[in-house]
Amino acid sequence: MTETVLLVGGGGREHVIARALAGSDVELYACAGNRNPGIASVAEGFESLDTTNPTAVTTYANEVGATLAVVGPEAPLAAGVADALDDAGVYAFGPRESEARIETDKAFQRRFMKKHDIPGCPDFETFEDMAAACDYIDEYDGDLAIKPAGLTGGKGVRVIGDQVTAEEAKEYLRSADYDRVVLEERLIGEEFTLQGFVANGQLRVTPAVQDHKRAYEGDEGPNTGGMGSYSDASLELPFMTEDDYMDAVDVLRATVEALDGYKGVLYGQFMLTAEGITVVEFNARFGDPEAMNTLPVLNTDFLDVLTAAREDEPLPQLSFAPKATVCKYAVPDGYPTNPTAGAKVRIDEESAGDALLYYASVDEREGDIYTTTSRSFAVVGVAETITDAEKIAEKALATAGEEGLRTRHDIGTPELVQARIDHMAEIRGE
Repeated sequence: MTETVLLVGGGGREHVIARALAGSDVELYACAGNRNPGIASVAEGFESLDTTNPTAVTTYANEVGATLAVVGPEAPLAAGVADALDDAGVYAFGPRESEARIETDKAFQRRFMKKHDIPGCPDFETFEDMAAACDYIDEYDGDLAIKPAGLTGGKGVRVIGDQVTAEEAKEYLRSADYDRVVLEERLIGEEFTLQGFVANGQLRVTPAVQDHKRAYEGDEGPNTGGMGSYSDASLELPFMTEDDYMDAVDVLRATVEALDGYKGVLYGQFMLTAEGITVVEFNARFGDPEAMNTLPVLNTDFLDVLTAAREDEPLPQLSFAPKATVCKYAVPDGYPTNPTAGAKVRIDEESAGDALLYYASVDEREGDIYTTTSRSFAVVGVAETITDAEKIAEKALATAGEEGLRTRHDIGTPELVQARIDHMAEIRGE
């Protein structure tokens, strides 16, 4: 039976989802606020609309006769788009608004972890009064991470002792327009992401990925939505052990059990510390860029996951090619604080060579593609080793031209990966 699938969202994450579905027995339709040329090239139809408007999304789903939907970004989930699709008879692979709070409300997230004794919850306090939050910074014995409770696109966190001083953190709280914030202990270690498919009370996990949030090489500069990421040919990363990976799986499994009825992707961002695994945050969807490391090496048909979820059947066991991946984003100059738009993107499938190309926030006008003020496109190398995958990605970037664009060339290099290994060995006292 041919499935008609509606993909909600127009970023790089959604482009990789579209490509994962395009090889299956599907008629693919998409809707987004921007026209992503990569998604449009593999979809039967592409509608420009506000994806946070549940009525607009469900109307289009009904028009195309969608039998399944995949909701990519967090903003539509927060707006209840999955609820509306489900209520309209279109099974949405994505959590309902109340379940998506595990991402969209960081105060709820921490209280939820504490209530259900989910492992890996750091010490935290929540505040609605910013003056009280500032007092807490003065009183706390140690450094803190300041997190707005709501969605900030990965750019709202400030870490005392790393990105800002205590005084700068207090000024940030006083000047920012936040209703609630979470202040929690600063974690020292190496971060990694573990994503899982969830439905019918079941969890199927994917390889670990390490994202690079900081804007500039050497992990300098402000946080971004993610400048790139890498995964290894095994399930774990080079600085991890198998036990570290399984501890993270246990956290996800406990979270799925506590959520009771969750469906979609559950993303755990973890910090591997001297004491073990701690949860940095949960996300209620694929990571961007982490989806670009995961789906290209998934041997299992993604459509089989979706249909099993809808039919209340056991999810298929996942199989992954034993390959390493390196993803690097090209972004506009000035991103993320003062990005400039309008640079022509000089890359296509042919010029990318052996790399995979995924368009993100770009404008297609009269046959040409231009940057906007967010991440433009990503290239992904897939190979036997991280080093070889990095070379493939870097070669593709060289064809894109440098005018108006920049990237983090250090992601996935032997030097940076070894630095992660050495850092973790030092933390463990090895």
